[in-house]
Amino acid sequence: MSKLKVGIYWGASCGGCEISVLEIHENLLDLLEVAEIVFCPCLIDFKYKDVEAMPDGSIDLCLFNGALRNEENEEIARLLRQKSKILAAYGACATMGGIPGMGNMYGREEILDRVYRTTESTVNPEGTIPEGTTSFGHGGESALPEMLPSVKALHHAVPVDYYIPGCPPVADQVWAVLQAVASGALPPAGSVVGAGDKAVCDECAFERRDEKVGEFKRPHEFIPDGERCLLEQGLLCMGPATRSGCGAQCLSANMACRGCYGPAEGVADQGAKMIGVIGSLIDSEEEAVIAGVADRIADPAGFAYRFGMPTSALGRKKCGSSNLETKTPKG
Repeated sequence: MSKLKVGIYWGASCGGCEISVLEIHENLLDLLEVAEIVFCPCLIDFKYKDVEAMPDGSIDLCLFNGALRNEENEEIARLLRQKSKILAAYGACATMGGIPGMGNMYGREEILDRVYRTTESTVNPEGTIPEGTTSFGHGGESALPEMLPSVKALHHAVPVDYYIPGCPPVADQVWAVLQAVASGALPPAGSVVGAGDKAVCDECAFERRDEKVGEFKRPHEFIPDGERCLLEQGLLCMGPATRSGCGAQCLSANMACRGCYGPAEGVADQGAKMIGVIGSLIDSEEEAVIAGVADRIADPAGFAYRFGMPTSALGRKKCGSSNLETKTPKG
């Protein structure tokens, strides 16, 4: 029996998803008995031309992590879709846009200006922004991929077979998915795999007392009781709106859920769901009081759409025209 051909690629990402594959530990040896890595720039010196030379559909499984932030990301997504039987959006950035997706709160020119001209540590007296093609000595030339107007999730550019959420996906779920691929026991195409079908709150061991709150606090402002619901203590937690499957690992460390596993089953928009949750927790029925408490929440967009701005109902802040789709992964 021939081994499964596996590809692993990163777009706009931090590299944590590659590490999560290694976190299956000794199971990696079992995986290598039935699979071989045919493309993984993070680990082995592959070139795009090597992938281009592969027959279409010759990669059995491609784990594509990272968002689509520039034209290179999008081009390689199309190439790997062509070469792969199964293309899986791996991790929060590929499934929803992830942390890079918060860039959709700003226009492209705003981001470039901030990064290269106005940050407190920048020394750039000529205001140079690296872009386009640059020529250097002896006829050499270097071309930078163009930054897209909006950050996209993988399914905004190509059809995706499966969605594996998480920042990064947890190791036991990763191993379960790899086993399913190896055995052929996969759910219908378009499914969310390597996750649960409930909310993180259903995995959380903290006690809920149906208590109201008078204010919301930031993590550095107090040490929460390690036995009570963090939301009911005024610590913003995305648990009610987030898909289970991570084992509530952040909560077990007394840290609030940040929402990296995406919307829970039946939740169309994580941020909208949390607005409702927060409203129901505030200890007042007076509109002005509720508004005052909500106004003191630091960075509400960063809280509610930390991982899913590109696939939310918002998609992006209005910064000129955009044809970016805002659909969410099936599940």
